[in-house]
Amino acid sequence: MNVSEERQDSHYILSLAGRLDASTSNAFEEKFLSLIDEGETNILLNFSQLDYISSSGLRVLLLGAKKIKTKSGKISLCNLKSHIMEVFEIAGFLPLFKIYDSLDEALKA
Repeated sequence: MNVSEERQDSHYILSLAGRLDASTSNAFEEKFLSLIDEGETNILLNFSQLDYISSSGLRVLLLGAKKIKTKSGKISLCNLKSHIMEVFEIAGFLPLFKIYDSLDEALKA
């Protein structure tokens, strides 16, 4: 999995490409949680190039959501492919995150 980072206005954007699974989730967890520890409170995850997410990946997102909530921050998601949206729905994760159809829509929110 590849992760690219950029800042646009108040958003810190992480764009994920590939598979977020047991073999990649530890590295992503380290990166993601360290951003929150460093004070980022408005993180946008762009999933336009994410092809797969496992329970390991969902666990990392849940850890991030819990951690950022203590700092009164938010994590938003955008560009979820239909099969990834289905995973979020089945896992009951839809209420945990604000989900946008596009990066532009998320940046305007």
